[in-house]
Amino acid sequence: MSLQGQRIVVIGGTSGIGFAVARGAAGEGAEVVVASRRKESVDAALERLPEGAEGHALDATDEEAVRGFFDRIGGFDHLVYTAGESLLMETLAASDLGRARRFLDTRLWGAYTAVKHGAPGIRPGGSVVLTTGTVARRPMPGTTVAASLCGAMESLTRALALELAPVRVNIVSPGVVRTDLWRDLPAGDREGLYTSMAGSLPVGRVGEPTDVAEAYLYLMRGGYSTGSVVTVDGGGTLV
Repeated sequence: MSLQGQRIVVIGGTSGIGFAVARGAAGEGAEVVVASRRKESVDAALERLPEGAEGHALDATDEEAVRGFFDRIGGFDHLVYTAGESLLMETLAASDLGRARRFLDTRLWGAYTAVKHGAPGIRPGGSVVLTTGTVARRPMPGTTVAASLCGAMESLTRALALELAPVRVNIVSPGVVRTDLWRDLPAGDREGLYTSMAGSLPVGRVGEPTDVAEAYLYLMRGGYSTGSVVTVDGGGTLV
C-alpha cells in the first residue's frame, strides 16, 4: 500500500519524530497536516515541508480546541500522535506531582482527546498511530512517571483497536532517539547519555528521528496490523 494521495494528520509534527513522519509521508506523495502548540514551530516546519503541507497551532490539552481543529480540517486517512513535553526523569521522593500531571495531560490525555475527536473523520481503510517508549518494559530508577505513561499508552492502544475497528490502531515504541525530548538535560549529560547508550546497543548507535519514522509509515501503509506495539530501539530491550 502506498501513501500517495492520502491525507495524514500529525499532532506533534513540527519537530523530532513527528516531523520525520510528516516529511517521510509527504515524500511518498501524501498530503500532510501538522499541528503543534507553538505557532512559530508550525511556521518553521512548513518552511521545511513540501509545498501543499498544512499547519495549525493546537494545544492538545484543550478539548474544545482539539474538537475545533478536527471540525476545521475535515476528512483524512491517518492520525499520528507524537506530541509531548521533554522527558520527565526524577525520583519518586523528589517528584513534583503537578509537573507529573502536566506530563500525562499532553502525552496520555492529549492522545486520548485527539483520537476521541479525530476518529469520526478517518476515512475507510485509515488508521491511528500513537507513541509509547521502551521504558514501559525496561524501566530504570527515576522513570516512574514515564513508565506509567508508556504502559497506559500501550493498554489504550489495544482497547482502541477493538473499539474503533475497522479503523486500525497501533503504537510505536522508540528507544533512545536523538531529539529535543532530551533538551532539559545539560548538554554534557545529554551527549554522555548518547555515547553510553550507543556503546551498549547491538547496533552501536542511538536512533535518529528518521529511523523511528519508518515504523509509523509502515503501520499506516499496512492493512493487517492493529493493536500492535512496534519497537524501534536498536536492540535496547535485549541488553
